[in-house]
Amino acid sequence: MSLAQDLEISEDVLEEDVIFPPSDLYSDEPPLETELHLRQIMLLLQCLESWWQNRNDFYACGNLTIYYSPRQRKSEKFRGPDFFVVLGTERKPRKSWVVWEEDGKYPNVIVEILSSKTADTDRGLKKQIYQDNFRTPDYFWFDPDSLEFKGFQLVGGRYQDLVPNENGWLWSQQLELYLGIHESKLRFFTPEGQLILTPEEAAIAERQQKEQAQQQLAEMEALLTRYRERFGELSE
Repeated sequence: MSLAQDLEISEDVLEEDVIFPPSDLYSDEPPLETELHLRQIMLLLQCLESWWQNRNDFYACGNLTIYYSPRQRKSEKFRGPDFFVVLGTERKPRKSWVVWEEDGKYPNVIVEILSSKTADTDRGLKKQIYQDNFRTPDYFWFDPDSLEFKGFQLVGGRYQDLVPNENGWLWSQQLELYLGIHESKLRFFTPEGQLILTPEEAAIAERQQKEQAQQQLAEMEALLTRYRERFGELSE
């Protein structure tokens, strides 16, 4: 058998035996640098999903790879924002966000959590990519150590600084919510200025309201008892 025949047979065997990776590869993001970063991302995710619990037209996640190669290659053109939201899509779990498999959709909102290692990239290269390639309408960054907080809105293809309100909050047109610092954490606020709570915070607030109502009822009953002891039963 000739060498050419050997090579031909080998190629046939390879074509039969090679198993190509699936199109839905897992996210390939490195671990988060600190506990502060993890807790901040989880806080944003929990609050938004709780606030939009009855909506099924969005996807929110953190530290997940976004693949966006024009040639549809997962070995090039990918980024992993710390937190992002895509609107007008199906709310379901994903291993990664693959733009060409998601009707060409990119994030509507991105939040990067700054660190000493990533700050320059987040303020420079990533901002440029989110502006020029992703065309993400709202971009924010937040430093959990220094509490540096900035936001940008895409206007005419260029990022313009968002102007904070009297509370120092920045408005996200895409989310129709404010982002602002509360107790050294980046949080969401309603247009009316109400802090959006996590499910745990909401449960605590509900319990406190019930306890307060019970206390007020007990005080009213005690007051009524004292009145009856002094003046007798209330007249019709």
